[in-house]
Amino acid sequence: MKKVLIIVTGLAFGSAAFGTWVYEGQWGSRGAGNGQFDSPHGVAVVPSGNVYVADDSNNRIQYFTAAGSYLGQWGTYGSGNGEFYHPRDVAVAPSSGNIYVADTGNDRIQYFTATGSFLGKWGSQGSGNGEFNAPWGVAVAPSGNVYVADTYNCRVQYFTATGSFLGKWGSSGSGDGQFWGPMGVAVAPSSGNIYVADTGNDRIQYFTATGSYLGKWGSQGSGNGEFNAPWGVAVAASNGDVYVSDLANHRIQYFTAAGSYLGKWGSLGSGNGEFNSPIGLCLNVTGSRVYVADNTNYRIQYFNGNPAVVPASLGRVKALFK
Repeated sequence: MKKVLIIVTGLAFGSAAFGTWVYEGQWGSRGAGNGQFDSPHGVAVVPSGNVYVADDSNNRIQYFTAAGSYLGQWGTYGSGNGEFYHPRDVAVAPSSGNIYVADTGNDRIQYFTATGSFLGKWGSQGSGNGEFNAPWGVAVAPSGNVYVADTYNCRVQYFTATGSFLGKWGSSGSGDGQFWGPMGVAVAPSSGNIYVADTGNDRIQYFTATGSYLGKWGSQGSGNGEFNAPWGVAVAASNGDVYVSDLANHRIQYFTAAGSYLGKWGSLGSGNGEFNSPIGLCLNVTGSRVYVADNTNYRIQYFNGNPAVVPASLGRVKALFK
């Protein structure tokens, strides 16, 4: 009698059937030339597939094709219109395609056309409505409203597309709805819920679009669903899954919309699929590709999770016939 034993290893089951995240490519090196980076932070993708990167210590925004071919840049050091002092995040308005930049060192938000023409700005240093103390993360809802992680004020503020103040929530602390140095913010396109990387508290919190507390997950550690400085957060438009750059654990973790653990990838290093302090991350519009700003490796890496390619990466399969 012939027996067949199938052994499958290395398989991770996400909410996309049989989805695993596989290294696909990278670009960048340390420097100030076209396509080089000095501390890349935020990353965003427009519907066409072009990728925008907040090149923090070069005080500029660069943009590329989906596979990393250089297209253009704008910005230089300063506080004038279109100038930056440590831009640390970048976001795309789904309806207009405008580009919003968290100009962290200047305590303001600036926004531009897709090719970098200056459109407007708001914010100054302070703790009042519409003022900031190191705005680190920015996200834009389908409605056009703009959400900002106002990091050292330990709160989230939100605005119209042109910067009119709409509301805020949060204070310093570890209770529900409180923050300790929130770095990242993301909008779930389908629900409109707001996800915040509450970095100093090693957790993710999420809220309604107007700031009502909904839930949280995470604690300090290196196990599944634990964090050591969660920095960036992104939500897949396709299924609502939440992706988190777990900076000091040098990995990416992903979860359901309510925080149930789904999977992870990455470890400390400079090889393909390894990270040294991953900060910003984003997904393309189909949710089939994740881009990661691999900060201290001075590069962008991208990964493919399209179920259509998964059968080639199901892990090691052995058929034993007896």
